Amino acid sequence: MKVINYIKESFEELTNNMTWVSWEEAQKSTVVVAIFTIIFALAVFVVDKAFQGVLSEYFKYF
Repeated sequence: MKVINYIKESFEELTNNMTWVSWEEAQKSTVVVAIFTIIFALAVFVVDKAFQGVLSEYFKYF
């Protein structure tokens, strides 16, 4: 019965005591996160390609 009580209390907490952001603010935050993710992925790609080039030139000597 502890699990059922926990679920009931959790649901009550989520519906009555939490402050939810507006739909517009959630959309703006999602766009910001998506843009940052794309920029970070591109930065990682560039660094990876740079290391790949440097290491391939390094191992040509061996």
